[in-house]
Amino acid sequence: MTLLLAHSFAQIDLHSHAITQGYRDYIKANGAELDEGFPIPGWDAEKHIAFMDKAGIRTSVLTMPAPQPFFGDAEASAAVCRRYNEECATLKARYPGRFMFCAALPLPDVPHAIAEARYAIEVLGADGIKLATNSYGQYLGDPELDTLFAVLNEYNAVVILHPHRPEPVNRQVMRQTPLAMQEYLSETTRAVANMISRNVLARYPRVKVVVPHCGAYLPLAVPRMKSLVPVMQANRLVGEIDWQANLSRLYYDLAGAPTDDVLDALLAVTTPDHILYGSDYPYVAESVLISGKQALEERLASHGLNPQDIFTDNARRLFGENVPLRQYGERIVRLAEIEVAPEFLAEYLAYAKEVGETSVKKETGVLTLFSMQSKEDPCKIYILEIYTDKEAYQSHIQTAHFKKYKESTAKMVKSLKLIDTKPMVGMERLGH
Repeated sequence: MTLLLAHSFAQIDLHSHAITQGYRDYIKANGAELDEGFPIPGWDAEKHIAFMDKAGIRTSVLTMPAPQPFFGDAEASAAVCRRYNEECATLKARYPGRFMFCAALPLPDVPHAIAEARYAIEVLGADGIKLATNSYGQYLGDPELDTLFAVLNEYNAVVILHPHRPEPVNRQVMRQTPLAMQEYLSETTRAVANMISRNVLARYPRVKVVVPHCGAYLPLAVPRMKSLVPVMQANRLVGEIDWQANLSRLYYDLAGAPTDDVLDALLAVTTPDHILYGSDYPYVAESVLISGKQALEERLASHGLNPQDIFTDNARRLFGENVPLRQYGERIVRLAEIEVAPEFLAEYLAYAKEVGETSVKKETGVLTLFSMQSKEDPCKIYILEIYTDKEAYQSHIQTAHFKKYKESTAKMVKSLKLIDTKPMVGMERLGH
């Protein structure tokens, strides 16, 4: 009987937000705390990491939330974005492997935005750029943003989009239906449609754009746009659109509600290698995010999607060398043979399950703890242990959760045998 088959991959969250004190203070000072129709939630790096550990997330990509910190003073906005990006860079350094970040830009001022993009990427080591769907009426796809996209193209930049309040906005409509419930989806679709209609991503092909919230309404909008292009072109309203070039540069995070119907719709406009996991922390309750993530893991297979691709490998391919991957030595693979006293069997299984789940979630060096019981004698337990290297194993046995397991089960174990293994010739890549 299998006790635990742990995930052997480090999961990456493409959609999360850092709400730093400097950003919060500036928004509050300008009376914009409710500009998006929803209170800005509290945020703390340690609490964020605690959530990640509970959810089984190794690395989160941080971005600035809405609203955009611009209130008419370009210099002040640039200073706020600079401070925010420096704080994110500090978080990335302070918690190695746990955070990446996409830099905020002080739009709608394009020259300041270009200067900040260069500084964030070259000096701070930003992993990408965050762009609002619009910055006080300056929508993505606007010709005045072409110079910015030319710069992002130089850096092969990953751009994470996030919807902001539309501008202008009918505040009565916003009160009736909060932005996050509907308009954010329209806003995202509007911005991406603008970029497609102007061939922005075809003209700047090294820029890769992550569309939030399961692609918003794009699965509905793209077929309609395609069907109407001939009419629009006949009336000289749009030019030629390179659909393949534009759509191939779009990626999609699954923050929101990735139901079966939503996944089917998303797969109508993209391929599985362009779909990535996103949580939207801290805007959704932890319990909802954790249960939703577990449901998503179970749902993916029914759509022909590999959980490792969605939760990890697609993000690694998207960001390339920027993903914080440690270089490991020789992998350790061993088999533990354990005999447990019958009167302690149930209690031992509970401890084994606890240490296995905790180890894989919290330790990147623990790749697999696969536990089995003999059919003939359930008191005989076999655990396949795989560690990235000797250092990871030594670190594992010094953790508080392993020490608790070892001390608590000492009286329960009648015998323990550890068998070290090595790859068979021709089988070295098995399990990589």
